[in-house]
Order: sequence, then structure tokens, then C-alpha cells
Amino acid sequence: MALRILTQHIGVYRRESGKRIFKGKPDVCFDIAYKYRGKLFWEKIGWLSEGYTVRMAVAVRGERIRSIRHGLDLPKQKAASPLFKDVMTKYLQWSAVNKKNGKIVDEYLYRKHLKGLDGKRLSEISPFDLEEIKTNTLGKGLSPATARHLLIFVGGVFNKASLWGLYKGDNPVKQVKKPTLQNRRERFLNYEEARLLLSELNKISTQWHDIALVALHCGLRAGEIFNLKGQDLDFDNHLIHIADPKNGHPRKAYMTEEVKAMLLRIRPSSPGESVFKARDGGPIKNVSRTFARIVDKSGLNNGIDDQRYKVVFHTMRHTFASWLALNGETIQTIAELLGHRTLAMTQRYSHLTADHKKRAVLAMEKLFNSNGHR
Repeated sequence: MALRILTQHIGVYRRESGKRIFKGKPDVCFDIAYKYRGKLFWEKIGWLSEGYTVRMAVAVRGERIRSIRHGLDLPKQKAASPLFKDVMTKYLQWSAVNKKNGKIVDEYLYRKHLKGLDGKRLSEISPFDLEEIKTNTLGKGLSPATARHLLIFVGGVFNKASLWGLYKGDNPVKQVKKPTLQNRRERFLNYEEARLLLSELNKISTQWHDIALVALHCGLRAGEIFNLKGQDLDFDNHLIHIADPKNGHPRKAYMTEEVKAMLLRIRPSSPGESVFKARDGGPIKNVSRTFARIVDKSGLNNGIDDQRYKVVFHTMRHTFASWLALNGETIQTIAELLGHRTLAMTQRYSHLTADHKKRAVLAMEKLFNSNGHR
């Protein structure tokens, strides 16, 4: 904590922040001190950036002194909230047990971007601090998605601290505007591009060809494919059981004949064995760089700078849904096959299913021209 400096008012102190800036100068926090029943009490009033002034601190201290003099009860002092670093220690322990690969990701975010909060108590972390973290993240050239994820992560830490009874107070993340993302995938492959990519993948890695094939023909997410086990494959009914999807709601996917033949070829020897394995025999955790190298080699991203139009692994799933829409499938069917919980998530494909609108416009044009207008 910064050194407290006595102001010209008795019992009223100020301390300058080493990090917070307000109107081009270090932010200032006002504290008051008074004796009650023989003990010295310190009470934080608030920061200048939050609207608190030295006059307000003087007024609050005056109320405390009057209450003591007249034997009235003072406002109960709030127990000091825990330090951010102590809450993070507990949170990372929880994350290691309850989130797949959670501790690795969470620990990276904490050590890379949030260590500056270690010396602060949760009650001292303000929206200003989080705005500063957001600005610094974007200033380093990192994506808005990273800044947004950081804020969501910190919000989750505050929520857990409240749930565990470690903190009683507002979640400052709620007052910080999260960056707007413009990263929705727009690009989907045509049939020729898809065949080219699968062919090139097969030359370098049969396994990554097979993984891409499942995504392209069945619409599974990368994580869903990595988690597949022998027990999830129902060859008699052409079904793939997705037991642990992203949204937590199991569903069924359907094998095409090509996917079925491929899965029969590599089927695990036991129900609990993974269908696809990493080099060490364990489960795959991330999309291999091999995939990106083959995409580059295929020239599918040549001349494309906008991330929304670049081919990445998720493009396989997006292509699956786009092909269904172009083939006239309903939004409801596409949503069910993708495992979307709401139709709103699938509406992005609605423009590809609008053949009836196109036919209506063409029919109108034909009628117009048939009446002698050209």
C-alpha cells in the first residue's frame, strides 16, 4: 500500500496510486483515522477518480467522531477482502480439477496479463484497473478476443470468490465494456477446395485427413472429435455419439459412407480407447500446426488478410453447415446437427437457404417482362 500522507485536516490522509492515473496525474485515495474504545481505526473513503474528495473524507470523519462522542454505534467495519493473488491460488486449484486443460490456460492468462493485480485486495480492484488491462492488452497488438476473454476470466474469479464466501461486493467487470468481436467466420469451402485440402492433408498426415473429414462431413467441433472414443461409434446405425459437447448437451451426429469406412478402418480395439491419438498415445488437445501448413501449401488463404475469410480448422464445420443450407435443409435441421441450443445461433446460414425468395423475385421479373416491359 502507498504511503499515507496527512492532509491539512486532522485524521484525514491521502495516498497516491503507483498505477492509477486520473486526469493525467496519479489517482489519490482518501483514508481517515480515529480512536474508538482505545483502538486506532483506519477507514478507506475512496478514490478521487470515483468522485471522492478530501471534503467528503472530512465529513465522514466528523460523523464518526460525533457518533463516538454520543455513544452511538459506528457502522460495522467490513472485514478486509482477500488479496487477488490469494484468490487466484485457490481458483487455479479449483480450475485444475473442474476444467479440462483449464489450469494451463488460466495460469497462462494470470501470469501473462494479471500479475499486476496481485497486491490489490478484491475490494480495491476497480473498473479503472480493468479498463487499463484491456487497453494494455489491445496496445500490445493482441486481439479484441483476447481482451474480452481476460475480462470474462477476471469476472469468473470474482464470481467464484463470492460463491466461496471470500468476497462480498460488486463485480467490477460488470462496469467494463467488453470489446466487440468481428470474428465470425464467413468463408466456407466449395467442393473443389474441400477435395484439394483433403487430398493434400492425406499426403502428409492420414490422421489429420481423417479428422478433417469428420468435421467436414459430420459438422463436429475439433474438441468433440478429439474426445471421441470407441464406445461413441454406432456403425449399425451410422451414428456418432457426442458425449461431451461444448454446450454440455449430448447429441448424435450421422456418418456419411466415407466417414463410416474410415472409422471402421481405424476403430479402437476397446470401448474406452480414443479414436484419434496424439503422438504420445494420449488424447489430442489442440489442432496440429500441420493443418495450417497444408492450408498454406494449398493456397487457400493466398491474398486474404481478413481473419473472417481465412481457412482454419473451424472452417470445416462452417462448410458442413453452409453446404446443408445450400442444399435446401431447414434452419431447424441444421441447428440440430450442429448442436446449437437456439435457432439464433444458426440464423447466420439463413441467407443460404433462401431459394424460395430468389424464385419469387425471378418469377416477378418474368411476369414483368411478359407484359411487354424489357
